[in-house]
Amino acid sequence: MTSCTVSSGITKAREAEEGACGAEEERPAWSSKLQYILAQVGFSVGLGNVWRFPYLCQKNGGGAYLVPYLVLLVLIGIPLFFLELSVGQRIRRGSIGVWNYISPRLGGIGFASCVVCFFVALYYNVIIGWSLFYFSQSFQQPLPWHECPLVKNKTSTCECEKSSATTYYWYREALDISDSISESGGLNWKMTLCLLAAWAMVCLAMIKGIQSSGKVMYFSSLFPYVVLICFLVRALLLKGSVDGIAHMFTPKLEIMLEAKVWREAATQVFFALGLGFGGVIAFSSYNKRDNNCHFDAVLVSFINFFTSVLATLVVFAVLGFKANIMNAKCVELNAKKIVGYLGNEISHDLIPHHINFSHVSNEDYQQITEIIRGVMESDYSRLGLDNCDIKEELNKAVQGTGLAFIAFTEAMTHFPASPFWSVMFFLMLVNLGLGSMFGTIEGIITPIVDTFKVRKEFLTVGCCLLAFSIGLIFVQRSGNYFVAMFDDYSATLPLLIVVFLENVAVAWVYGTDKFFEDLKEMLGFTPFRYYYYMWKYVTPLLLLALLSASLIQLGMAPPSYSAWIQELAQEQSLSYPPWGLAVCITLVVTAILPVPIVFVLRYFNIIDENSGVSLQPSTESKHPKDVAKFCLFLACTAFHY
Repeated sequence: MTSCTVSSGITKAREAEEGACGAEEERPAWSSKLQYILAQVGFSVGLGNVWRFPYLCQKNGGGAYLVPYLVLLVLIGIPLFFLELSVGQRIRRGSIGVWNYISPRLGGIGFASCVVCFFVALYYNVIIGWSLFYFSQSFQQPLPWHECPLVKNKTSTCECEKSSATTYYWYREALDISDSISESGGLNWKMTLCLLAAWAMVCLAMIKGIQSSGKVMYFSSLFPYVVLICFLVRALLLKGSVDGIAHMFTPKLEIMLEAKVWREAATQVFFALGLGFGGVIAFSSYNKRDNNCHFDAVLVSFINFFTSVLATLVVFAVLGFKANIMNAKCVELNAKKIVGYLGNEISHDLIPHHINFSHVSNEDYQQITEIIRGVMESDYSRLGLDNCDIKEELNKAVQGTGLAFIAFTEAMTHFPASPFWSVMFFLMLVNLGLGSMFGTIEGIITPIVDTFKVRKEFLTVGCCLLAFSIGLIFVQRSGNYFVAMFDDYSATLPLLIVVFLENVAVAWVYGTDKFFEDLKEMLGFTPFRYYYYMWKYVTPLLLLALLSASLIQLGMAPPSYSAWIQELAQEQSLSYPPWGLAVCITLVVTAILPVPIVFVLRYFNIIDENSGVSLQPSTESKHPKDVAKFCLFLACTAFHY
């Protein structure tokens, strides 16, 4: 996570934004290399590292999942991250200016990145708002989600009894969620205020920056690591945490042979590094021309990986503790049932004398059930005993909001000094979220300022006001469903297409040989030949395969969402209504539309290719053979398969 600002860890901020080709030397620069690295780490390390990566690790074979992830990090992640850092540093413009420089007809790639950034910023800041709400509620003892609320006759509500206190608090107290996306239910005023606070923080940070207090950046960047390490140490001291860690490092090697595991690992690598958003390009555009961006690419990529593994250790340790708590409750409940059956269905003589039903250990319970099952055989199921198994609890996959706002909050209620840990956890989430938000907004602001020469302050305020206004759809009672919709459809496919086009633009339109010459001039050495073949052949094919797999998955599984049904007190998968499907399609099309529009407008000279949006535009006509070769290469590959 990064600093308290991104845009302004940059010295001489706005004045130099006015510079064009002739004033290139006036472009702002980072105050220090460390500040830049922290900004890139903060942008790439976000909420996904805390809840998405651990979920995928749990779902896809534990420690075995790290193998495909590392392989794809080397094959896709680092080469493409290096590519984005290089073009930003070489051309010293935001995403729009960069792709106009490489080929004016591909200038739509930069606009598409801006649209995707805007879509992501809309719902990502809602998650920060949720974290702010929980943070504000954490200064209580006991925590408000510690137990079910009591109604007038001092009994718990049915919805809470059927689920759990933390689940009830999340869906009913925090979100006050409706039963479907079609029931808007009006605005949730608590979340509306939190969303307003989140956008105010982002807006002020992007405008003012940290010029008056540079130490804030270093604190906010390092704070999540301090919290994660503290959580890991504390969690390892809890009963059952070792079960969770052991579960994580018990690999299911057979799962590695499944194509789905590799596809999900590739997607996670892709999004973990923030590829295609424009934030990486925007940050690197403020670097000195001779900065070693190859070192930066490798360093940031592995810091990101280390953070994901650290967060996964914390999550599995906490889930191991939670699994033991849930298992103990299950054993206690079943023990009460068995006591009720003694003398009737179950003989007293069957129970070993050393067993004390007021405090049944897990080992004693296993011994009792084995004896009863052996005697009753087929009649055992009539007893209605729940299956109490720690491994089964650990296999219950929890991701996203379910992990942060349900599983973690439930585990923290059992921590000593639980309010302190809750405050630390949600403050960490806010820090991680803001770090990524700054980079996302920078991916919108920088290219527009570079291209249209508008005042950065006015553009930032206008962008944040517009985003907050549109974001009100996410703080309705049905808002959580819209967050899921945007998360699933506004970024995945569009970003895959954007990064594929970025790769093709550099490797086949601009030319890999020419790009290598630029890198040699910039870095003072020729990069490994490995990158030449990665950029020209391997990564385009892997991205194309990933894009095809994503499209096939969408075709096989029609769009749906998980709705919380109040009467049943559980989630249920529902299909989107026709208008919901239309919104999903619109999100994908709108994000990609700038690419063909700009191409057509410039192909037919409706917009001058040399209009002041590029430095020294090099047109496609200079590289027709490379493009033809690439098309032939793809065709031959497709024919081969």
